[in-house]
Amino acid sequence: MEDVKKRKVGEAVGNGETSSSSSSSEEEMRLLLDPLPKPQLVHLLSKLGSQYPSIAEEIRSIASADPVHRKLFVRGLAWNTTSETLCAAFQVHGEIEEGAVISDKTTGKSRGYGFITFKHMESAHNALKAPSKMIDGRLAVCNLACEGLSGASTTPDLAQRKLYIGGLSPNITSEELLKYFEKHGDIEEGSVAYDKDTNVSRGFGFVTYKTVEAAKKAIDDPNKILGGRNIIVKLADSHKGKSLQTQLPTAVVPMALPMAAGYPQPGNAHAQPQISYAPVTLKKESLGLPSTPMGIGCHLVWCVWKLFGGIR
Repeated sequence: MEDVKKRKVGEAVGNGETSSSSSSSEEEMRLLLDPLPKPQLVHLLSKLGSQYPSIAEEIRSIASADPVHRKLFVRGLAWNTTSETLCAAFQVHGEIEEGAVISDKTTGKSRGYGFITFKHMESAHNALKAPSKMIDGRLAVCNLACEGLSGASTTPDLAQRKLYIGGLSPNITSEELLKYFEKHGDIEEGSVAYDKDTNVSRGFGFVTYKTVEAAKKAIDDPNKILGGRNIIVKLADSHKGKSLQTQLPTAVVPMALPMAAGYPQPGNAHAQPQISYAPVTLKKESLGLPSTPMGIGCHLVWCVWKLFGGIR
């Protein structure tokens, strides 16, 4: 039976019928598929791919052709993490085409993030199933590079899930910090803050929970003792606001503008008696005012300078 079919196909090709028949069939399929919604097309192709390996391979090839579907952005890396250790942490998900930690061009030191490009899109999807990964003692987080920082950690409730942890002992590691706080819920991201140059703990860290409820439990926990020290646990945003206030430049202080003698100083009306002066008519030429037009602001500044600085 198969031989009969092959003979018929061969005869059709010899007669030039296959090309017209094939193109007509393809055009017909396009007309049928074009109005279908995307979910229905995905379901159809998934079903065909599961039944026919050749179709599955074609779908896999097309989907993996664009690196945008296979490239991950990995943030929260330790300062001593190298491109080799980064790739080693992700190769369990599949073959890696390219991977690198991004370094500062001037100092050559890590900037705390990197990229992983898998050979197949399925590998990237497997990695994203568990986006938080412990690498060199720090809990790093990954998402598709095309999303940038608009991944899971920048959801609207991030401010209610990210905590500042202060008063840490210098000996507390990121693993110990995360182990202590995981009792309240699943942690998405977190680590001790380390100095870039010395890699020594700065005495504080951050923990981002996956839910707001877990973050509230951590804040409300009355027993906040880690490494023999009482630690501070509060929302990271509130700590950030306080830091900005304390960092305002102290050199900028309000000061009164100097005024000519006989004029009352603001807020000090009774310190000096107000003296009345006889009206004086000043000619434009005597003040040396410019004859060309200028903005009102500049003109007023010029007049004040001439009255109180230029006239002796």
